[in-house]
Amino acid sequence: MALEHEGGGRHEIATLGGGCFWCLEAVFDGLAGVLSVESGYSGGHLPDPTYEDICGGDTGHAEVVRVTFDPESIAYTDILDVFFAIHDPTTLNAQGNDIGPQYRSVIFYHSPAQKAAAEAAIRRLTEAGVFARPIVTEITAAPQFYEAEAYHQEYFERNPRQPYCQYVVSPKVAKFRKQFAARLKK
Repeated sequence: MALEHEGGGRHEIATLGGGCFWCLEAVFDGLAGVLSVESGYSGGHLPDPTYEDICGGDTGHAEVVRVTFDPESIAYTDILDVFFAIHDPTTLNAQGNDIGPQYRSVIFYHSPAQKAAAEAAIRRLTEAGVFARPIVTEITAAPQFYEAEAYHQEYFERNPRQPYCQYVVSPKVAKFRKQFAARLKK
């Protein structure tokens, strides 16, 4: 889905879930070609969910990030490469100690081209044997996105010394920076 943004350029949206949104947001914020990243909730049945609502795991929502990017600077397939490198797409409804359907691996596509790219990425990773177990990432049409509460936005940037950030988010960011050094924002 290509949209106009300020300055008249085009941008696209990728909506991805792979565990806690703090991790995903911190990584994608550093990726060249990404214009903005918002943490939020998607894929559930409860309108206007809050963090407290989704924590029980029974609203159907996943913690996700909405990544707005410039397709002339970075391809959707590159966004997916980073996504699959920074979380475990082989664990159903869990990432590390974060357990529940709100932490599932999910790609909410915004166009038929995004759906095809996501399916192709999973095929490519499977055929290459990148993961020892089968990829369980859900690929679903993008439903309503609900932006998370303000205190969740830029959480890692504002709370780098918080224990979860030090022990979970920081290692993912370091792995991303090492593996994708050429793709970092200047």
